[in-house]
Amino acid sequence: MQIRPRRLRRTPALRALVREHHVRTDALVQPLFVVERASDAGPISSMPGISRFTVDGAVNEARELFALGVRSVLLFGIPASKDAVASSNEDPNGVVQRAIRAIKAALPDMLVIADLCNCEYTDHGHCGILNERGDVENDATVALLARVAITYAQAGVDVIAPSDMMDGRVEAIRCALDAHGFTEIAILAYSAKYASAFYGPFREAAGSTPQFGDRRTYQMDPPNAREALREMALDVEEGADAIMVKPGLPYLDIVRIARDTFEVPIAVYNVSGEYSMLQAAIANGWIEGDRAIDELLAGFVRAGADIIITYFAKEYARRHGAR
Repeated sequence: MQIRPRRLRRTPALRALVREHHVRTDALVQPLFVVERASDAGPISSMPGISRFTVDGAVNEARELFALGVRSVLLFGIPASKDAVASSNEDPNGVVQRAIRAIKAALPDMLVIADLCNCEYTDHGHCGILNERGDVENDATVALLARVAITYAQAGVDVIAPSDMMDGRVEAIRCALDAHGFTEIAILAYSAKYASAFYGPFREAAGSTPQFGDRRTYQMDPPNAREALREMALDVEEGADAIMVKPGLPYLDIVRIARDTFEVPIAVYNVSGEYSMLQAAIANGWIEGDRAIDELLAGFVRAGADIIITYFAKEYARRHGAR
């Protein structure tokens, strides 16, 4: 007898029947950039198909996403003013706080996740408060993050996603939320966030490019894997309800390590640089777009991701519908 694996590949119905992994539309999260000034809204040149929205525009976009079956959004705010200590980030009437309230009022069942960082709000572009040496001061930044988290919770957010990579911030945020009665708010921690070259288009979109230096003293060194395991374990121990690996494509091994090690949900962020380079190849006719996007997202699922944050969420849902 000859074994013939090709038998199960013969027709589309057979291939679908035995398919091992599936991309669920309701497991996708669409990032949204929300601006305070209407003049800052509009298309992002380095991210074809992606725009910045006013608060009203973000509500309309959320409605479209929800109708397509994408039930989760991740909010990033672009404020009208910035300073050295990210004052606008902890304003209860700040741009993200207003966007949370507006989206939840219009779509109570939409899951609203708020990215929690300071880089969009500081005039120097770093993710926290600087000390006299120009380094990010860990503990002062953590205290600020905890204060901001409370304003997000008061606005009605469902999930808070700290992305700063400060030591101890998950525990501080969890304790602050619980102390204020927000025990139901979940934390999705950017646990293994690498100092990557793939963030460039995002920094244009969010206006968050550091004005000096880089973020290598707080984001992870790309060659490290054991360090990622330690960071993830610390975040789970401190109270993270889910953990994230960022970026996605160069770190699928880290996604697999996370899935094999931890019982909490695992998220992966298919970041702006990954999105833009794929869109550039599609635009030039070098690759077949729909198939490449499907293959990309399936790869994240196969690696072990439960949650995929991707700028392709809306496009994927348009073609595949709710599943």
